[in-house]
Amino acid sequence: MASPRQGDLFANEQVDESREDFETPEYHADPDRVREELNRILAEARAAETLPWDAKRAALYRTIFPQMTNWLPEAEGAQPMSGLKSRVVMVLCMK
Repeated sequence: MASPRQGDLFANEQVDESREDFETPEYHADPDRVREELNRILAEARAAETLPWDAKRAALYRTIFPQMTNWLPEAEGAQPMSGLKSRVVMVLCMK
C-alpha cells in the first residue's frame, strides 16, 4: 500500500502538480540527529593520527559536511566546520 504522500509507483493515476491545492513535500532535518552525525565525524577525525578516510569517503565528507551544518542554527553551524577543517589540516601536516 502506497503512502498518501508518495503515491503508487505503478498506478495509472497521475498527480496534477498544476492544481492550486498541490503541496510540495518539505523535508526538515532533525537538528539533534544532524548534530550527532557531525560530532561522530569530528570525533573520528580528532582520534586519527593520519587521515582516517579513503579518498572516496573524504570527498563525500568534504561535500556533505558543509551541507549538514546548514540544518543547524546559524551560529552553531560554523563551529563543526571550523573544527573539521582545522583537524584535517593538522592531520595532513603530520605526514
